[in-house]
Order: sequence, then C-alpha cells, then structure tokens
Amino acid sequence: MLYRLVRYLLADPMTRASLRLRRRIRRSWKRTARLHHLTVTDRTPTTAGQLTAPNGRPEPRVIAPAIRTRVDRVGVTIRMRTLPGIGPVELGEAVSYLAATWKCPRVSVQVDKPGWLVLRAVHTDPLTRPVDYTPTGAAPTGKDLWTWPVGTDEYAAPVLQPLNEVPGMTIGGLPGYGKTSLINSFIARLAPSGAVQFAVVDGKASAAAQSDYTDLADRLFRFVGSDLEEANRFFHEMVDLHARRTEHSRAMLGTQNMWQVGPSATWPWLVLVIDEAYTFFREQKGSDPQTKKRAALAAENVRLVEHLVRQGRSAGILVILATQKVTGDALPTSIRDVCSVSLSFAQRTTDAAVAALGEDIRNWPDASPLLLQDPEYVGVASMLTPKRVGFLRVRTPYLSAADAGRIARETAHLTRDPATLLPPPPQGTDFTKAA
Repeated sequence: MLYRLVRYLLADPMTRASLRLRRRIRRSWKRTARLHHLTVTDRTPTTAGQLTAPNGRPEPRVIAPAIRTRVDRVGVTIRMRTLPGIGPVELGEAVSYLAATWKCPRVSVQVDKPGWLVLRAVHTDPLTRPVDYTPTGAAPTGKDLWTWPVGTDEYAAPVLQPLNEVPGMTIGGLPGYGKTSLINSFIARLAPSGAVQFAVVDGKASAAAQSDYTDLADRLFRFVGSDLEEANRFFHEMVDLHARRTEHSRAMLGTQNMWQVGPSATWPWLVLVIDEAYTFFREQKGSDPQTKKRAALAAENVRLVEHLVRQGRSAGILVILATQKVTGDALPTSIRDVCSVSLSFAQRTTDAAVAALGEDIRNWPDASPLLLQDPEYVGVASMLTPKRVGFLRVRTPYLSAADAGRIARETAHLTRDPATLLPPPPQGTDFTKAA
C-alpha cells in the first residue's frame, strides 16, 4: 500500500487517472465478469471440493477469467486468459458495456497469443488527438524502406506494416476523412530514396495542377488525370513495363523476385496510386457508340490493373487503390480480393464497411468504420492486415501542403521513369496482348 501511495503521488495527472482506472477494474472484476456473462460454470467437482463438501457434493464453481493489468499515461492494458466459450467474439460484444461499467470512453479487445486476449481501457482516447507529420528529408534504408509506419493505434503505440511482398492495398472511406492525406504522407516519407518511384492516376482531376497531389508532382515520374483513354494508355505502359521487368530480372538481379535482393536506384520499387478508382473501372451503360467505347476502355482497365495486382509483386510493383466505397461496382472484386492490406476511414453503411474490410468486420463491432463518422475521428482508419486476427484502429498522420511541396522540390532530382532503366524492347513488341 505504501508503494502504491508513493507511486500515485509521484505520478503525473494522466498516469494518476490510469491508476484510478486500474483500481476500479481490479476491484470489481469478478462481479463485472459475472454481470456481463464473461464467466463459465464448472460443474465438475475437484478432489478438494469432494473431500470438504457435505455429502461429497460441492456446488458448481463460477469461474471468471484471470487478468493482469499494466498502466500507462492514457489507460490500462488488461491481459485476460480465455476460458471455454469466452473468447474474442464474446469480449467484442461486451466492450461497450465494460466501458460504461468502468466509466471510460472506450474499451477494445485484440488477440494476444493462443489462450490470451488483450483489452485496452483508456481514459483519454489517443485516436482523437490529431498527429502532424513533418518529413525530415532523410532517406529510409534497409527494412525501414518497405516498413510503413501507418500511424498510432489506440494503445498510443506505432503501427508498422511491412509492404514487401504485398501486391496491392485498398483505401476506402468518406470524402474528407483522410485518404489522400495518408497517401501523400506515404509518398513524402519514401521520396528521399531513389529506390522508389511513384505514379499517380487521379480520377478527381484532369491535370496535376488541379489534383490533391499537386504539391508532390515534382516527385512523380508520371501523373494521369481522369481522362479514360489516357489512363488506359498508361495502364498498357505499366503492363508492358511489368513484362519487361520480368524478362530482364534474372539477368539484372540474379533472381525472378526483386524482394530477395531489395529495391535499388537501378531497379526501383514502383508505387502506382489509383485515386478515385471507380472513375476508371465502373461499368458504362448505353447503346450509343461513345458509351460503348468507354465501356470497352473500362473493361480493359480492369483487366490491365488486375494483371498488375496479381503478378506485379515479384517485379517490385505495388498498386494502391483509393475510392470512397470499395463495393464491387466501384472496385471490381477480381482486383479488391487480391489486395492483402486494406484500410477504411469512416463509412456510413454496414455494406460499405464489409466491402472495405471483409465479412469478419461484423464480428468486431468496436473496430467498425461506422464508428468513425464523428469529426474527432477524421484521419482515423480501421485496418486489416495479413497474419493478424481482428482489426486495428489507427490514427494516421497529417502532412501539410507546405511540407509536401518542400520534400518534392528537394527530391525532384531523384525522379526517374523506371522504363528508361531497362534495355529497350525489340521493335514492335506489345507485351499487353500477352497479359
């Protein structure tokens, strides 16, 4: 008790609030677990119970999960041992009631390791605090190059997402909630490295000067606006580049998979951003010649981009697709389902949330992007990553236009067209027909 008193008196106000929250949780845990149906009844008598109970018939035992707690400045981390019938789904359904019982704004649950769950109870939600990103201009190297710091989670801990061997990524969400800002900060972080080259196809603007990527235009080796024919020509060029890379990879890299040696200035990692992707893929309906032509271009765009997502990984091509609704009519499922990393900012309907993150989001209601519509959550996304059970909510950083422009100007000399780094193709070769 003396140790706890001294610790409390020496702590800052934020940590004191966490200590009070932990005391509230631990003191009432068994009763809270029983009230919220987080206990199991064991009717199998123990040996000690048989020896001590009258007539050798002990009463059934009500068992609450064992917990361990750890305090930090923004809340309490609770590691809970699972019981038969008490797992992540049951905890996910109870988190809103636990938050009300513990008088804290939010409780979340994640899988820690087999047999253990992690609950996070916060008295101050880190996700409601905007985070600014100021690029230093230092070039990331080694694993830092392809390890993306997406932002901070509800634990106030950094979220790192490896992107090597990732073929594609989808980013969905309502307009104005952070999709473009996230992509801009991603480009600005990698811009100082000559081992990465960027191209943007923007369905919201007809020219770079009108685009949300204007400030980074100097660092893009190619910008394509909303013109369907121009986008189609560029997708043809990208498929051609993929085929040429595949043809020369063994001679230039010694392997068919770029990620076995890593990107370099002579064989850069190619990041293709397709913003407002529905502009280039949506089905065109009509019988007039112009509509039929646009329908044919849209269908071909789907085929070409699907080829890049399915086969571009080993050649060092990452496709990032951003759109408001990641439903099948906006982003074909043949493309969407191959992308292994998905983020969704605020959504207004369950169907849109399921399209963006998959059916499993229904089992994690506390992580649903439906809960991110409050203005406080602008810049917060729900995230699905491979090899992870459940979903993360991430506060993504905001990059100012001034910082984006500064980085683009400082690194413009690193911009190269990846096609010029390969031997020229034989005259008259068209790789896109094979694709």
